Amino acid sequence: MKTFLSFSIFCLSALVATAARGERPNIIMFLIDDQNPSSIAAFGGDTYTPNLDRMAEEGMKFTRAYVSSPVCTPSRYSFLTGRFAGNSHSKLYAEVVGGIENQGLPQFNVALERDKMNVGNVLREAGYTTGFVGKFHLTSELDFPEFYKGKDKWINIPKDASPGPETSAQFAHNERWMRRYLKTLGFSWAKNVYPENTPSPYSVHNPEWTTVAALEFMEENKDGPFYLNLCSTLLHGPDKSWRKSMDQPLITGEGEVESLPEVMTPRAELLKTIEERGFDPASHVAGEAWIDDSLGAVMRKLKELGIDDNTLVIFAPDHGRDGKASVFSQGAAQVPMIMRWPKGIPAGQVCDELVQNIDLVPTFFELGKAEKPEFYRIDGQSLTPLFENGTADDWRDHLYLEMGAARATVTKDWSYIAVRYTQDQIAAIKNATPQNLPKAMSYIGRLGIGVRGANRPGFFDEDQLYHLKRDPKEMKNLANQKSQATRLKEMRYIMQQDLEAIGRPFGEFIRGGNAAEPDQIDKQIEIVKQLEIQGKKVTVPEALKNGPGATDETMLDDKAKKKAEREARKKAREEATIPGLPGDR
Repeated sequence: MKTFLSFSIFCLSALVATAARGERPNIIMFLIDDQNPSSIAAFGGDTYTPNLDRMAEEGMKFTRAYVSSPVCTPSRYSFLTGRFAGNSHSKLYAEVVGGIENQGLPQFNVALERDKMNVGNVLREAGYTTGFVGKFHLTSELDFPEFYKGKDKWINIPKDASPGPETSAQFAHNERWMRRYLKTLGFSWAKNVYPENTPSPYSVHNPEWTTVAALEFMEENKDGPFYLNLCSTLLHGPDKSWRKSMDQPLITGEGEVESLPEVMTPRAELLKTIEERGFDPASHVAGEAWIDDSLGAVMRKLKELGIDDNTLVIFAPDHGRDGKASVFSQGAAQVPMIMRWPKGIPAGQVCDELVQNIDLVPTFFELGKAEKPEFYRIDGQSLTPLFENGTADDWRDHLYLEMGAARATVTKDWSYIAVRYTQDQIAAIKNATPQNLPKAMSYIGRLGIGVRGANRPGFFDEDQLYHLKRDPKEMKNLANQKSQATRLKEMRYIMQQDLEAIGRPFGEFIRGGNAAEPDQIDKQIEIVKQLEIQGKKVTVPEALKNGPGATDETMLDDKAKKKAEREARKKAREEATIPGLPGDR
């Protein structure tokens, strides 16, 4: 009798556990790299993306989705934690910017922390099997020194290494290393992981390699609930690199392999379809259709396993392409995002509310009934109130963005950007030659992606104000116009509140530490705007080659006019100051 009762209790417990699992959805975060809305047909792009288009038709399309930091590492940090990268407490970030008494400079300097306050660990503790596939880009020797010692340590592969068996073995070693690293962070499962972007000599995209691992994880965990972070290396790099990668099917994140299962449309067949649809198969469409085909394989697998209805799939890029490393909306922070969950989101919905990547983790915690640890900081809010029809009472009215020395406040109609360098950065800017000014004055202190936003006239201005509806490309800075004084005042007030929540100094908003006052580099701003900047190439006009200590002849305006402009900017900021806030000390 006792045995029968024990067996009955066991069966009842199993049924209860099964029912609980059934109530909670599986979750797949399909995260890709460097994508603008224009590369998806469902967002109006002239391209071939049938699976994404169908996903939008069967789910919800977000027209005002943003990432908090428009480069890979800080953005992916937010996708995995639900907090701003500027709130990272990793040793790596502290080493670079110092403690909270200093101004933060979030960029490629954050990492997931040892305390496991991340989505993979918290959902695992809540009963989910959590998996990671693809690009990571958040490792840190300072936070995990043990992974860089001993016979199983990380191998630094030279950029000029020759392809072949030895190099492939090193790539395979580092991929296994990544599996151990992610499990230490709290993920249940990891496979086919890229430490970051595809490195030399195997800098080739291979979505089939990541898709194979994703399908394997789904098959193994079909009884759920599971969470999968599926991160492609596409669409990183120049357009032509995507098409070239298609000619090398056996180069993967673990070097050269002998074969891969055919889980996606054969590449030649996909290229033929692209051409039949009227597109050039050698163009950008090849890469866009390729990543779309990977999504299609995932969606088909969900149907095959019978778990399609109760699986939430989110598709989003980590940032835009054109204005990468700026805090502009277009081509940088604003991204295309689509969600599909037949059991929880009605088909054909469009959400125009302001949402952000920091909102995804709290959404997953709510749906997964995961209890947030006491000391886990989350900056976002759950998106579930939007699932019914794309709107919700009392939804947020603005977003906060951060990138190196820049911060932005974005509403539905307006964007205000403040660029405030630290004391050390200002000293370096003042000592820089014209040739080196773009690097010193980029928000993240580097050329290339650091100056992609420099094609817009206001990129180097310390204060920028844009009307997003009338000026969607953010080409006309209105910050110094008297007619916009009230608007500037309102936007600065909103930013002040967000900066207070972050809790670090920033320019004159929150004084202290290494934060510096504006209006110290007017001469350099004037000079840098006269340079021709194309990627890593800087062309200096002859009149400026004598350096930043140039004579009056090298300046565009006379001293009196420059002084008047400086005083006008100062007055605009003073008029925009809200009495009683900490920034008014």
